[in-house]
Formats: sequence, C-alpha cells, structure tokens
Amino acid sequence: QITTVSGNEFLLQSDIDFLILDWFHAIKNAIDRLPKERNCTSRNLEFKLKRSSSIELLNSLDTESKEPKPEHRKSLIFRLNYSASDTNDRNRVKSRLKKFISRRPSLKTLQEKGLIKDQIFGSHLHLVCEHEKSTVPQFVRLCINAVEKRGLDVDGIYRVSGNLATIQKLRFVVNQEEKLNLDDSQWEDIHVVTGALKMFFRELPEPLFPYCFFEQFVEAIKIQDNATRIKSIRSLVKKLPRPNYDTMKILFEHLKKIAAKESVNLMSTQSLGIVFGPTLLRPEKETGNMAVHMLYQNQIVELMLSEYSKIFSSEED
Repeated sequence: QITTVSGNEFLLQSDIDFLILDWFHAIKNAIDRLPKERNCTSRNLEFKLKRSSSIELLNSLDTESKEPKPEHRKSLIFRLNYSASDTNDRNRVKSRLKKFISRRPSLKTLQEKGLIKDQIFGSHLHLVCEHEKSTVPQFVRLCINAVEKRGLDVDGIYRVSGNLATIQKLRFVVNQEEKLNLDDSQWEDIHVVTGALKMFFRELPEPLFPYCFFEQFVEAIKIQDNATRIKSIRSLVKKLPRPNYDTMKILFEHLKKIAAKESVNLMSTQSLGIVFGPTLLRPEKETGNMAVHMLYQNQIVELMLSEYSKIFSSEED
C-alpha cells in the first residue's frame, strides 16, 4: 500500500514474492531519483500540502493576494476595470466566512447532539466494539457470513478486487448506520463484500495486530524451531486486547475455511498471507526494511492459518 504526499493511495497486490520485490525496488529507485532540495518544490504545492485550519487557509489566501506579482498587460487591464465595489464585496464575503467558521460547533458537540454519528470505517477497533457492546464488529460478522454463504467457491476470493465505487457506497451505508442487508442485489458481487472487509481492516487507525506487538511477532516468526515458533506466536496472540483477539480469531477461522477450498477458489494459505499480511499488521513507522517486513507479515498470517488450532486453542500448555 502506497500513500503519496498529496494523499492519494495505491494498493498493489500479487501472489508472486519476487514480483512484489521488483515493484518495491522500482518505486524506491524512483523516489531516490527525486530532487532533495526544498527549493525544488513550488510555493503553491507546499501550500496545498500544508495542514491548516479553515481560518488559516483564508488568511493565507488573503496574504497571497496582497503579494506583488509580475506586471503583465492583461493583469494591468484587469486591475483598471476592477472597481472598488468589487473589492468591498469580496472582503465582505471573506469576513462572513471567517465568522461562520469561527462560530461553527465542534465535532464533539455535533456528535453529542446526534447530528454526526460515530463512524465504523476509520475508527479504532475498541471504540467500534464499545459502541456496539461487543468484542467483534457487527460489520465483520456480516461480511464473513456473506462470504461463507456464497463466496467460498469463488475463484480468487479476497484476491480479486470488487468495483471501487460500489465498495465506497457500501462503506457509506455502514458509516451512516443504515440497516445493512448484504443479501440485497446491490451487493450481489461478493468481491464488493470482500473488498469492503479488507478496507475496514486497512483503515483501522491501529491495525488488528497492534503496533506495540509488531516487532515481537516479527521476532517470533524468525525462530527456526517450528514448535517454539508456534508457541511464541500463540503466547503473543493470547496477550492481545480482547477485541483484537476475538476479531482475529473469527477472521482467521473464516480464512481457514477459504484455504480449505483451495482446489476450487485457488486461494492457498500463502495467497491469503500475501493479501492479508500488510493489511492486518504493519510497523507504526515505515523504515528501509519495508520489503523484508512484507515477507514476515505474509509468513505470520500464513503460519497462523496453517496452525490455527494450536495458536487459538483454549487449552493451556
């Protein structure tokens, strides 16, 4: 998953490890070739990327408009025709906008009045669960049930992308807390359901595998002895917060059913590891080890699927 400085997001997926590495190195080389000097970036681009409040943006626009600009024939003619009344009108509009923005209620106030509802997508997992008084988000359960009902035999389930516009529509419905029926004809493409479920996990502010556990899981997957490796992973899973553990358990149980139909849907534990690895666990800050981390992410998911019964067993050692 790539996020650019302008906010665009791109998701590149493949089942072939060496192809993923080729992509990574190609992108990294392209980034390394970009100019490093700050003066290479235009002032306008810096302004667009700057995070500011609405009032700051208005003030910045006001300041920019007062800066001297090169004299051109067309601009001179424009200024000669620009009347004082037009200037007053523009200043009046700016003044009203500033007053409106400064007086607008806070997000917390709007939420307390019920005008803005807590969102499902993009919210922390524990907050969604607290809101629903559960330990597994209802949307996750609905998606899993829908896939197990009509998607286990579908070729490339979870690997094939659904229509993004329809996925965004489903996301909007869920966030508005409208009654969701995934058996409705508008959600008949099962890839839309799987795409929305992946998007839910991808948009969690903190992934299903919490940031503080990332390095510990990576160290555990590096252990050479298989029995010790499984025991270490199991121990870490047991330490997870309850919403993370319960959601992870139901998700991996579901993915294990997908892998069991590999002969039909062509989705092995390795394929599912490639799809879900970067979605479910990632470091809080990306480093130069991104390609290496990606391989470990895939391996962790693959191992947890292959050894599901041992890792999620309720029996004590």
